[in-house]
Amino acid sequence: MGDYFDELKKSMQFLAQDIRVIFVGQTVGYKGTAFFKTLEGISETQRLELPVFEDVQMGMTIGLSFEGYIPVSFFPRMDFMVLGFNQLVNHLDKMEEMSSGQFKPKIIIRTAIGSVKPLFPGPQHCQDHVDALKLMLKNVDVIKLTRKEDVFPAYQKALTSEKSTIIVELPDLYHADSSEEFSGIPGSKP
Repeated sequence: MGDYFDELKKSMQFLAQDIRVIFVGQTVGYKGTAFFKTLEGISETQRLELPVFEDVQMGMTIGLSFEGYIPVSFFPRMDFMVLGFNQLVNHLDKMEEMSSGQFKPKIIIRTAIGSVKPLFPGPQHCQDHVDALKLMLKNVDVIKLTRKEDVFPAYQKALTSEKSTIIVELPDLYHADSSEEFSGIPGSKP
């Protein structure tokens, strides 16, 4: 088994094999974050680069699911995914109930708790909202990847599940020995 980052690349390759999968969001088509490097070898026809407009991105992602796609929506920082919480909490999570079962969007949201190494980026770039999301969402799974061994199984489960899934990565582990659990607290060691 490779390191955490290698497992992410393997997971993206696995997802890309499904013709319904489309990678949407920030840094899927252009360099800017480590997310981009995890898509090496994946066709540009499966990627849709978007500007920084998180609320619209979340809405577009839900709309793509209505058209038969399984969007993998990239939000490089969990802090800024907060801007899409209206669409996430009030639409995606409640859509099946609001439509009496007529609509059941399925998306995979890929986000990260900002890296605190080598420099602390400030409190608005490395917040962990996992517990809050778990309290707010009834119909969307939330998975935090604290060990490299959990990466591929999480993405595999997200693709095969009938529910939408948010997968939260820890960039501090991208090139670390991540066999031990990481707390995500700024300054803590994996």
